[in-house]
Order: sequence, then structure tokens, then C-alpha cells
Amino acid sequence: MKNDDLVICRCEEVTQADIKEVISQGVTRMNEVKRLTRAGMGLCQGKTCGRLVTGILARETNQPLQELKPPTSRPPTRVLPLGILSRTTQDDD
Repeated sequence: MKNDDLVICRCEEVTQADIKEVISQGVTRMNEVKRLTRAGMGLCQGKTCGRLVTGILARETNQPLQELKPPTSRPPTRVLPLGILSRTTQDDD
């Protein structure tokens, strides 16, 4: 199908084909799709692609949308210079 090249998760560049591939291997839960494809792990944390991924999973596994549990989410982290942690408010004056 030509829609398989469609990028579903822009943050992690996951295509519909990538999602359908893991589903064909027996994946039936959102957390599994997320873990195996990284869809929903980018900066938007699934705000952009979450509904699309859920829809694909529901359609491909014949599960009702309302029965799929949402994936867990964790805020993205960033590396901080160690000096930032040792600053006090007096250092800023």
C-alpha cells in the first residue's frame, strides 16, 4: 500500500510501515509499539502522532479504540552543565 511510506511520527521519523511491521510480529499494545518503533518518544511525546498510532493499532488488530490503553509518557530530559546545579541566587547578583 502506498500509504505505508507516510511518516506518522515526525519527531522520530516512524512510518506507517514501521508500525504495521511490529504489529505483524504480534504487538497489540501501545507501549509495545512505542518501545519497538520509538513513535511517541520524540519532543512532542506523542501529542502529534499518538492518535494516528492508536488508530493504526486498532485497525490492524481489530481492537476497539476505547479499549486501547494510552502509552506511558516521560518528559524529555536535557543535559545540563554541572555548574548550573551549584549556583545560588547570590551568584546571579
